[in-house]
Amino acid sequence: MVRPLLSLAAACFVAALPLAAEAQAGAPIIGRWDLTVQGTDRVYPSWVEVSLSGHRTLVGRFVAGGGSARPIGKVTFNNGRVQFTLPPQWELQATEVQVEATLTGDKLAGIITQPSGEKHRFTGVRAPTLRRSAPPVWGKEIVLFGGSDMKAWEALPGGDNQWKVINGLLTNTKSGANLATRDKFTDFKLHLEFRVPKNGNSGIYLRGRHEVQVEDSPLGEPLSTHLGGVYGFLVPNEQAHLGAGVWQTFDITLIGRRVTVVLNGKTVIADQTIPGITGGALDANEGEPGPIYLQGDHTSVEYRNIRITPVVGTPK
Repeated sequence: MVRPLLSLAAACFVAALPLAAEAQAGAPIIGRWDLTVQGTDRVYPSWVEVSLSGHRTLVGRFVAGGGSARPIGKVTFNNGRVQFTLPPQWELQATEVQVEATLTGDKLAGIITQPSGEKHRFTGVRAPTLRRSAPPVWGKEIVLFGGSDMKAWEALPGGDNQWKVINGLLTNTKSGANLATRDKFTDFKLHLEFRVPKNGNSGIYLRGRHEVQVEDSPLGEPLSTHLGGVYGFLVPNEQAHLGAGVWQTFDITLIGRRVTVVLNGKTVIADQTIPGITGGALDANEGEPGPIYLQGDHTSVEYRNIRITPVVGTPK
């Protein structure tokens, strides 16, 4: 008599499993979300991705105002309420970051509780796919820096401007302000040359939101935080750097979310999708044009021969 009861219970469990899985698979929180956060002294962008792992567990990734994408071990979603915690990354405290939000339609509203106890309110919208339905039509090449002046550039708030033209080179003499183009771009091909000192660190932000790492990287297996990586997301397929104090070359193509990075003549990232903004992004408005910005708040760095070829008109 016991065996049939066990079989019946097992059958009920198995029968219910597809329904539970289907409900989780269709959870409206699944996807990528661009967040705008009100901090204690500034507004900053953030990003979260929620995906389904197996039958019933929601997991994800999160990008704060700085640092790289960090994993979310479990996302709880019930009746429109979202909750998850994050391991500390660059925070000084060991306490986890806590995130709570409410999903209404395609909009999020919630609070991020920092390890320090500060509470930052945020709103979020579903991130655009940025898929293009037609091949790009390229316009004329624009010289952003040719060796004589910085008319195409402006220093961003947040530090003293240390950028100067020295011997025909766009030079950040020491840690200070970041530098951005006055014009904004959508899809483009970007060429530039750079030289970093020993242990140097900078970055190239595409549309002001996606950082391609510039640094004196160590040898060994490449990481997404190494030279040529899209910070925290895309790993170069090889170490193609030439070392500190040597001129190196980037050719970067960005079409929608799809990026190709050629470092010193070697394709280290080939037509890969950038999931979202990286730490240090100017904003979370991924569907809008943005500037090229060069990171100047780490170490000294030199750039030269910066040229961009934008698409003509609005990408389709």
